[in-house]
Amino acid sequence: MLKDLVFKNRSYRRFYQDHKITVKDLKELVDLARLSASGRNLQPLKYFLSADEATNEKIFSTLAWAGYLKNWDGPEEGEKPAGYIVILGDTRLTKNYFCDHGIASQSILLGAVEKGLGGCIFASVQRTKLKELIALEDHFEILLVLAIGKPKEKVVIEQVTEGDIKYYRDANLVHHVPKRNLDDIIVK
Repeated sequence: MLKDLVFKNRSYRRFYQDHKITVKDLKELVDLARLSASGRNLQPLKYFLSADEATNEKIFSTLAWAGYLKNWDGPEEGEKPAGYIVILGDTRLTKNYFCDHGIASQSILLGAVEKGLGGCIFASVQRTKLKELIALEDHFEILLVLAIGKPKEKVVIEQVTEGDIKYYRDANLVHHVPKRNLDDIIVK
């Protein structure tokens, strides 16, 4: 059921690094994005895939991992993602991607959950550095990076209390994500 997939689709930041993902796995996920809606059906998104350790490390070095976790610089060795999907805009087609990359990201991550995987969307990326490290042609613009892997952490949803929406980790490294009540987000 879709609601179950959405509920399990959390922003995972720690993975079983030794659980390998193949480029074929990543292509299957990108195929879900390919079939998703696109503004004006322009389909301006392209995808750079990485499932090898050397390229993964290059991508990893350009990401900011968790803004609310001030004393955490990202996953340790052994907990890094096994793969990445870099979502690109092809400026030869347009410079306005509308919300295509958001739609694509959600489709990819729901597909990952269905495969027993998980991921995290990154907008905080050192784009110039990453573009150089993976040798992208000039007409590609980095929009988002998706980390993909087998989740190693437990993520739980809880109710927002006293207006605090900041996610946090407890002493057992359980990741807590406060969500507003449904009635609080419906405008009457």
